[in-house]
Amino acid sequence: MVRPYALTSGRTRAKVDLPVEATLQLDPSVWDQTWSEDDLTARIVAVCEATPSVAEVSAKVGAPLGVVRVLIGDLIESGYLKVQATLTDHSSTGERHDLIERTLRGLRAI
Repeated sequence: MVRPYALTSGRTRAKVDLPVEATLQLDPSVWDQTWSEDDLTARIVAVCEATPSVAEVSAKVGAPLGVVRVLIGDLIESGYLKVQATLTDHSSTGERHDLIERTLRGLRAI
């Protein structure tokens, strides 16, 4: 068993602001990188093909949310992932319903 802080080199916070409901999108340059199959970062990249939220990624790779947020932050800083805008005060009803549906799907998957 590997301690969570070992996976993040002791870091506990991502360098970018990552709400748990934020959806992620892969940059095509991610496929130029060679990823080790047993690496948690590689599992995160594989899960992100479906444009999941930060919370969904954590659930799907089976790693603590804090660890996943730090590693996603690294991928964002490297340009491999992009964060899609989350809800604001000006978000439409449809956008709000979409967030609720994604949240419910994520909860059902757990």
